[in-house]
Amino acid sequence: MMRLATCRCGALTARCEGEAVRISVCHCLECQRRTGSAFGVQARFKEADITVKGEFSVFESMSESGKWTKYRFCPKCGSTVAYENEDAHGLIAIPVGAFGDPDFPDPERSGYERRRHRWASVTGRGINHFWDDPSDKFSE
Repeated sequence: MMRLATCRCGALTARCEGEAVRISVCHCLECQRRTGSAFGVQARFKEADITVKGEFSVFESMSESGKWTKYRFCPKCGSTVAYENEDAHGLIAIPVGAFGDPDFPDPERSGYERRRHRWASVTGRGINHFWDDPSDKFSE
């Protein structure tokens, strides 16, 4: 399986080989600010399975768990195409919207639900819901 994620202008791409290690929804304030929405949805892939092409800028910030996150975004259109979290060594997160695929697989988890907007709900089969996330490490 190969999936291609792109920024809005197409100058920055992430080619993802194989299946995602985990697909999740995050309601933390950092994801809300990054997306300009009420939550973020991302698929994590093994770093070795990702090829990023094109010019990108990097923005680093601290997450609610106190760990760094490094975002790779297009300097032309501003879209985040990939990011990595300090506590998810060896994994790269790709925003699901960057794939432009409404048939993308369902998320498996919904985290930081203490920050969830009252009107937002994540439904689906087998979704694990977490009030907080810091103790839940990313695993392969």
